[in-house]
Amino acid sequence: MLTKEELLDIKTLQEICEKEGSLQLKLNFDMLETRSGKRKEDFFHYEDGALVGYLGCYYFGNKVEICGMVHPDFRRKGIFSKLLEGALDEAKKRETRTILLNAPTESQSAKEFLKNIPCTLSMVEYQMKWHKTVLAVDDTVMVRPSSSEEDWEAEIQLDVQCFGLKEQEARQYKKENEDLHTDIRLIIEFEGEIAGKMRLSEMNGESWIYGFSVFPELQGKGIGRKALSKVVKMQEEKGLSIFLEVEAKNAHALKLYESCGFRSYHSQDYYKVN
Repeated sequence: MLTKEELLDIKTLQEICEKEGSLQLKLNFDMLETRSGKRKEDFFHYEDGALVGYLGCYYFGNKVEICGMVHPDFRRKGIFSKLLEGALDEAKKRETRTILLNAPTESQSAKEFLKNIPCTLSMVEYQMKWHKTVLAVDDTVMVRPSSSEEDWEAEIQLDVQCFGLKEQEARQYKKENEDLHTDIRLIIEFEGEIAGKMRLSEMNGESWIYGFSVFPELQGKGIGRKALSKVVKMQEEKGLSIFLEVEAKNAHALKLYESCGFRSYHSQDYYKVN
């Protein structure tokens, strides 16, 4: 597990790098704060007691997303290359199927570094923030906490059918993240049957929506819109700012979110290591 000192060091370095580059790094502090300590996921480089380089790995089944940073005054010294080498070695030991390097779209230093890495742009992900919008209330769709074994199995099948995970990977990911104390797992019901799911992460006055999905055979019936509207209203009543993420290629989801009041404000590029 990461210590309080390490988390503070990461946050301090993040603030320096973001201010210098006028960008936002995706370091997933909800996951950093709940590391199990069972495997090597975090890589540090200190100079004279100060953290000047950090790289974090985020495993989702047999896929890993990697994001890191180096203090502006310590770049071009091979620090990030060394950190990345360690992360890639660990991913290979775990026989990871997909390795994605994550960088803010506007980061020029990242683009220059990635020119020397055998990788290709895989996708662009938009971060979206909700702006107050009148949302219709519809009780034909219900949203409730996930609590039963049936709910658990449905969540796994939704990850398989909607996000392309293999079943073994989906089960592994669920098991590894079942203890995240910041997470609220929700089940979407339509006509008394499980239709979809989403996950909320509440931290520091913000609510992030992840893993939002509806079974393919039930899509196009307005279930997603009605469920999203319910959850947004619920989070608004808590006084939280509401965010979510969506891949740029998912035009249908992007249109749905925009119609519910979400607006893009930032984007992240994901490069697949060849």
